[in-house]
Amino acid sequence: MSKRLMQAAVVLVLVFAAAQLVRPERANPPTDVSRTIQAHVGMTSELAAVLDRACRDCHSNETVWPWYTQIAPVSWLMAYGVSKGRNAVNFSEWAAYPRDQQRAALVASCQDVSAGKMPGVYALLHPEMQLSARDIETVCAAARQAEADAANGH
Repeated sequence: MSKRLMQAAVVLVLVFAAAQLVRPERANPPTDVSRTIQAHVGMTSELAAVLDRACRDCHSNETVWPWYTQIAPVSWLMAYGVSKGRNAVNFSEWAAYPRDQQRAALVASCQDVSAGKMPGVYALLHPEMQLSARDIETVCAAARQAEADAANGH
């Protein structure tokens, strides 16, 4: 092995090792069950199962952090994705959203799953998160129901 290749390998190993020292926040805030979407939406058990299986890790306070999320740069990507997901909609904090925002979140969820935007790249490592046509219809049915309830003044 050439001297330059050996130096490059040493530098890469050192950079990788140093990257492990930069630890992102990986906290799961406490969840008050009475504030969750399951407690506030006339939710079918089918919708609850879809949200728990496919959406929980990025859109709730109940993220499961697999072992590989402790290794940089995967740890950074996962922490960023969870932060971004929770900021978009957090199903554990559903009660904090005004009714119009709840309806908009369900409609946006329907649009995103219908367009294949969700559950995103993370699902490549977690095939159980892939959404079937029935799963997508379940999410969209909840969105349609929320819109109908809003139209009827509920």
